[in-house]
Formats: sequence, C-alpha cells, structure tokens
Amino acid sequence: MTKKSVLGRGLGALIDNTEEVTRTRPSASITEIEVSKIEGNPWQPRTRFDEEKLSELAISIKELGIIQPLTLRKIDNDRFQIIAGERRFRAAKLAGLEKVPAYVRLAEDDIMLEMALVENIQREDLDPIEIAISYQRLMDECNLTQESMSERVGKKRSTIANYLRLLKLPAEIQLGLREKQISMGHARAIINVEDPALQLMIFEQTIKHDFSVRKVEEVVRKLAEQPAVNEPKSPTPASPEYEQLKNQLSSFFKTNIQFSRDDNGKGKIIIPFRSDEELEKIINILDKANS
Repeated sequence: MTKKSVLGRGLGALIDNTEEVTRTRPSASITEIEVSKIEGNPWQPRTRFDEEKLSELAISIKELGIIQPLTLRKIDNDRFQIIAGERRFRAAKLAGLEKVPAYVRLAEDDIMLEMALVENIQREDLDPIEIAISYQRLMDECNLTQESMSERVGKKRSTIANYLRLLKLPAEIQLGLREKQISMGHARAIINVEDPALQLMIFEQTIKHDFSVRKVEEVVRKLAEQPAVNEPKSPTPASPEYEQLKNQLSSFFKTNIQFSRDDNGKGKIIIPFRSDEELEKIINILDKANS
C-alpha cells in the first residue's frame, strides 16, 4: 500500500492557521515548534518509558509524522513546556525531528480552551480523528472525565469512548481514516483486534479489496473464533492417514500445520503464522485454491 505524506495538509486542517497565542483566545491551531525550544514537564507523572515501544513510535513518526500534536505552554519568549505529549516528544527526538506540530496555550486559559474545544467538536466538517483528538485534549488539559465530557458536548459516554479508542490504532490506520480510505465503521471493527500487525493487515486488505464494514466485521469475528495456536491437542492418537494429510497441508502452506481430533472424529486444522506477511501469503494461497 502506498503511504501518503499528509503531515501539514491533514494536521493543518484542524481549525485554522493562527499562530499567535493570547490570553483571551487559547490556541486551537497547530504550530510547528523547534524541538530544541521544548522542555519536559517537571510534574510529569510518568517517569519511565518503555524503550522498545518508544523506538517503535520513533520509527512510525519518522515515516508518517506525528498524528496527534503535542500541547505546549509558552513559558517565555523562546521556550515552551510540555503539557501533554511527553512520549511523542521523546520519540520525535529519537526520530531526529527538528520541529514538531503542537498546540500552544497559556496554562490559565482553561475555561476558554474548554469552550473552544467543545465548540470545535460540534463542527460537522471534522473527521473522526480530529474529533478524537479534541476529546483527548479535553481530558488531558481540562481534567474532564468521559462522564463530564458527555454533559458538555451532549454525546453519550459510549460515543466518546468509541472516538477515543481510535487514537490507539496504528498511525497508518489513523491516517487512512482521516483521508477517508476507510470509514468510522471500518475502524471500529478493526480496533477489536488486539494485534497491531493484524489490524494493519485487515486495513490494507480492506482498501485493496474495497471491503464493506460488514465484511470487515466478519473477518474480525472469524479471527476471534480461531483457537489459540498453543491449544492442547486431543490425546487421541492420529492415524497414519491423518498424519500424512497433516504433512501434505504443512508442505502446501509452508508452515507447521496443527491437526487435532477427538474420539468421534471431529477435529480442527490450525494454520499458524508468525507475522502479517505470512498470514497474507496464507490468504493468497486460499484465494487461489478457491478460484
């Protein structure tokens, strides 16, 4: 799948291009801030960051940019302090970025910021990720819970929760949602899969084959119904015929097929895979066999 560079056009679509921060209007726009001018928050509650996950995020940022902007507080004419986004900031530095997209505001503008964000959420031209980011900002910067947000914006708590879950999707899928490659319904189905690699595989197949939301839901349901690879085998010994079939299938799919059955002859054929690439090869083999 060809990845699109949308940083600037996609992120710049949020609200407007105003870069000046005032006391009467908190910044709802995105400004590019030099990394060297940003410092961490001394009250940051998180003191340890998973280095492996930080490296993975840095790789994603290097390739796709920062999807969710940081939120900074201006502390003097040339310095900024992180309010929200410490992990994204650290990953951006690892990725070698010189500037990062950020909302810049004054810490005492809580009421005005809340009003601006709530008003922003009511707009009809925002994509789901922009709405999710606005909800997340209300939680991070205005100390609102999902319940209190529900009262502010007139939305059900479950609706808010569904939007917030979108921010847990891999960056590629978030960008696909912003670019209307998939719909909110597709994304809500994909997020029910826990493995990010599988999420990306389903996303790519959805675009490639123009899957409907119902089709994606079906794929996700079938994946959930598959037994674990390490499921204990039945104590019933396999006959030579079954062993031969197992070997043939293993050779056909180029993976170690697991074959189990009970005393009544009922059983399962399990096709294990170690990556989304291997899974796609298996799917291609099945497609060819079906055609």
